[in-house]
Amino acid sequence: MTANLSPETQMGRVHLSVADLSRSLDYYQHSIGLRLLDEDETWTYLGCGDRSLVALREKEGVRPDYPTTGLYHFALLLPARPDLARTLHHLLNNKVPMSGWSDHAVSEALYLTDPDGHGIEIYRDRPRSEWSYPKGKLKLTVDPLDVHGLLNERPGQSAPWNGLPDGTVMGHVHLHVSQMPATLDFYVNQLGFELMAQYSTQASFVAAGGYHHHLGLNTWAGVGALPPPADAIRLEWFEICLPDTAVLDQYIAQLRSQGLSPQKSENGYFIDDPAQNSILLRVDR
Repeated sequence: MTANLSPETQMGRVHLSVADLSRSLDYYQHSIGLRLLDEDETWTYLGCGDRSLVALREKEGVRPDYPTTGLYHFALLLPARPDLARTLHHLLNNKVPMSGWSDHAVSEALYLTDPDGHGIEIYRDRPRSEWSYPKGKLKLTVDPLDVHGLLNERPGQSAPWNGLPDGTVMGHVHLHVSQMPATLDFYVNQLGFELMAQYSTQASFVAAGGYHHHLGLNTWAGVGALPPPADAIRLEWFEICLPDTAVLDQYIAQLRSQGLSPQKSENGYFIDDPAQNSILLRVDR
């Protein structure tokens, strides 16, 4: 029995290990435009407005270890196209290295890589009324981005850069996985996401509530790729957020009725996908 996943489900914070916290804080604040919101003995939290989007933890001796399962990129969703235009201008003006940019038909996206190799997407969505569904399937593309047209939408061209705008959220998370059939069985047939698009056997996109995707899943690190070791720079976990406690409790009960074993924690319930990507199921903040 597939669990009943609320259409109001959203993505939450990503938790990342880094080799040098000071270096990462400089990058995420000055290059990306997130703000330092809070810190405790373990984690440092960055975000927009009062919403925490990225948590960083320095781990002594961590090292890159590729190719493995884990994070391909996390994606910060901006409220509108002019916000993306101002962000692109900031990145270009400050010579922040970028790994690419694309028009995906449903969205326009910029791609970067942080100092530890964590992938980042910054994007804006087109209105759902502009999404197309040829032969009943959502159209997703990887077309060239209209960079000049985008920059022409930059408002207040003399206004100073003040970082990513309030209203920025975690739009989606894209993962390296080890086996696509087992991964789709987990996310679609057990967790209750809807399969929105699929490209050959190597990449799939799933979502709640008809969104283009909350999760991207790929086997580009290799079929059968292993999870990163504990001493690697890595995605520690990411969050899937349900709208309220009653919905979360009912959802957890449904998962347990399928034989899954979400583990209770202080902030929600942890569960691993078949590639050992760790998920925290929690109430949206």
